[in-house]
Amino acid sequence: AVQLSLQRGLCECTPLSLIQFTSSATTDENAVLRIAKNALCLQERFGVAAQIPELYNNFYGMIAWRFESFQEGIIRLRQGFEAGLSFGQIDMSLHCLMNSIKLAIVSGANLKSTLKEIDYYLHLLKTYKSILTTNYLLCFRETLSLLIDKGEATSIEEKAAFGDLNGKEHNLHAMSFYHKRKIYVRFIGRSLNSIEKLRVKKLVKCQEAVRKSIAAMRFAAAHSDWNYTNKLYLLEAEQQSLRDDHAHAVRMYDASIESARRSGFIHEQGLACEKAGFYYKRCGAVHNALQYFEHARECYEEWGSIMKVNLIQKEIDGLTVSC
Repeated sequence: AVQLSLQRGLCECTPLSLIQFTSSATTDENAVLRIAKNALCLQERFGVAAQIPELYNNFYGMIAWRFESFQEGIIRLRQGFEAGLSFGQIDMSLHCLMNSIKLAIVSGANLKSTLKEIDYYLHLLKTYKSILTTNYLLCFRETLSLLIDKGEATSIEEKAAFGDLNGKEHNLHAMSFYHKRKIYVRFIGRSLNSIEKLRVKKLVKCQEAVRKSIAAMRFAAAHSDWNYTNKLYLLEAEQQSLRDDHAHAVRMYDASIESARRSGFIHEQGLACEKAGFYYKRCGAVHNALQYFEHARECYEEWGSIMKVNLIQKEIDGLTVSC
């Protein structure tokens, strides 16, 4: 379709072909965004509403997270989901659904509300009978359940969710479930874990991991200040705390907190407050540590994570007793 467009001019097939081109034929970030935006404009020009599910899934689900706010992606993917149902494009509609839930988790949407939303979609999937989508949503659901209360009151038993995972026909689904859970665990704290290891062991390989993590986050923040700058500032704050550069570390912690607040990432605002609290605790500044821990607790309460609220409350109680 790209070749036809070059030879005969733009047509209704051009938008989809351009989006597909960006995901396979170029690694130039600026070119990717420019071509993808042009594809969306062309879709509006030709008015082919039936292309919306695939366009939105390919752009907002696979490309836009590098440039556009996560929240904008959620809105567009939900539109793609609804459009897909309207046009009978069930598979593409469900892809939009999975990507919207993924972005909701990453953007810090309220955990309990997202859990209810997933339960609604799981009920809906009894009609559409997509095993793949069901298993992905169950994976997301268990991730949320762990974050809310370690699954104590919100989890679904794996056998009830998947049936007998020892059966040969369920092996692929079981592998998908545990693989996706592992991805999310690593996503939440891989870079910060490298810093903690470096704090304790001073390993050269940890230094290299931290350097690469900060370089990667700086590259991401250059293309999307909204999505990644708060993360960059937090990594830099932790790095400066290792170097005992107090003034720089404090400045970066506060910058990360403010950037996360501005972007609406309540979970990462809480994480930055938590890390700042632990930093002040190590410095022996109990009053400052208490202030940041209390802010972290408020953020985690708003996020809906009982687990994190309880952990932070233990820190607060311990510091209060020591005072």
